[in-house]
Amino acid sequence: MKVLDLQCPHDHRFEGWFASADEFESQLSRKLVACPVCGATEVSRLPSAPRLNLSGATSASKEKAADVGELQAQVMRALREVLEKTENVGDRFAEEARRIHYNEAPARSIRGVTTPEDARALVEEGIDVMPLPVPAALKEPLQ
Repeated sequence: MKVLDLQCPHDHRFEGWFASADEFESQLSRKLVACPVCGATEVSRLPSAPRLNLSGATSASKEKAADVGELQAQVMRALREVLEKTENVGDRFAEEARRIHYNEAPARSIRGVTTPEDARALVEEGIDVMPLPVPAALKEPLQ
């Protein structure tokens, strides 16, 4: 089993496990390898080497990569929590937000899709909204 360090065009770094380097290339050519954060299938293999234990010495780039990876993990955890605690109203977001604001529907946390124009109109009406880009990896049930 080969564990490869991979990266998408948006600089999201992740690991992929493959039976061989040839299997990685085969899956990559068929667009079966995708970034777990954004879903991009334009994935590249990063140079990697076996881990060496050098008496605790670390490089600044490895520490930075670890910090970025931890930040990505925290963002994903926060997004999962938001998705679990909100109702998806889909394309009816603006309509449902207004109904809640004007007490025509029960108060609850919702999420959905709207146009930038409708979002601005909601803000002008005094309705709090926040854009929330959801990575493709969170749009489907996790295995």
